[in-house]
Amino acid sequence: MELTAIVKKGDTQYVALCPEVDVVSQGITVDEAIENLKEAVSLYIAEMGLPEGDTVIRRFEVAEHATPQSFR
Repeated sequence: MELTAIVKKGDTQYVALCPEVDVVSQGITVDEAIENLKEAVSLYIAEMGLPEGDTVIRRFEVAEHATPQSFR
């Protein structure tokens, strides 16, 4: 099964998120964060099962200087 890992640099560690199952983990390196995320996701799926329905993940852009009026 192929899932997504979104990794961001935190203050002292990297934080990894799997959006398909909404699970987060962390590590000192990117690789460690992803390995820890794999373990956390495996445990989550073993306990909770896979979520029903399809998850759609798409990237989109927002103007840097967008104001609330520009969304109307």
